[in-house]
Amino acid sequence: MSQPPTWAPTRADRPAAILIAGPTASGKSALATALAIRHGGVVVNADSMQVYADLRVLSARPTPEEEARAPHRLYGTVDAAVNFSAGHYARAVAALLEGLDGRLPVFVGGTGLYFRALEEGLSDLPTVPEAVRAEIRAFCEARETPALHAALAERDPQSAGTLRPSDRARVMRALEIHAATGRSILAFHGTRVPGPLAGRPLRKIFLAPEREALRARIDARFLAMMQAGALDEAQALRERRLDPMLPVMRAHGVPGLIAHLDGRISREEAVARGQGDTRRYAKRQLTWFRHQMGDAWQWQSPEAAMAAALAD
Repeated sequence: MSQPPTWAPTRADRPAAILIAGPTASGKSALATALAIRHGGVVVNADSMQVYADLRVLSARPTPEEEARAPHRLYGTVDAAVNFSAGHYARAVAALLEGLDGRLPVFVGGTGLYFRALEEGLSDLPTVPEAVRAEIRAFCEARETPALHAALAERDPQSAGTLRPSDRARVMRALEIHAATGRSILAFHGTRVPGPLAGRPLRKIFLAPEREALRARIDARFLAMMQAGALDEAQALRERRLDPMLPVMRAHGVPGLIAHLDGRISREEAVARGQGDTRRYAKRQLTWFRHQMGDAWQWQSPEAAMAAALAD
């Protein structure tokens, strides 16, 4: 009989992991840190932008002072030039879990696909050679999203029929897979790689703040980011001349701030654009989790969740 992994729960009354999700600026990091401190655990990032070393401010990563209060993992470990996928994330988590020596992992973030990858796993998609990826990216840069969807419909009508013409990221991914393999991305959806938390007892918390309060927090946080050096981060990315379709270049705030640095819009317009993009993203996060992640998640206000964490 195989031995359980080293990160398995050490007590019958303890879950294998705690999962904390919610919209941006909902207080997830504070809750995760409080739970990690209380249970002697480790905070593990589940946010697709906070993995990037180049986005400490604009991704609202925990500060060094916050990270010193409890161990934090998978924050700022990836260079901006890397297209870090949910598959990369699942593999990084699997490796991390084996080294926790029984400590409780507290996953926290707002990226729904990361949480899905933890439990349900992902389709076993083939690796796309970098040369093919670069070719497709160059093809996509010169075209609007509807035109890319039309190109996919010519090459892979099956997958095109399952994707919204406005879903640029997934259309590009389907084009990459077809270019690399000559097959539809749908051909690979039947085989899945199990998630690193599959079959384990989990505690799942979704923070659901009051809408107007959340909007106010998002706007205030973006202003605080500007004070903390957001424009300097955007300038550093601008100087690297990275592919504009990389995830880091589409992070909330980055396109607007770069447009400001290029002289195309004012600072005030860049801030308003960043705030608006973030508010719309928070709305999408709420909708996605409500419809995609099922009833196992406990929806709580940030205040109630923190009170419960401190009372455990």
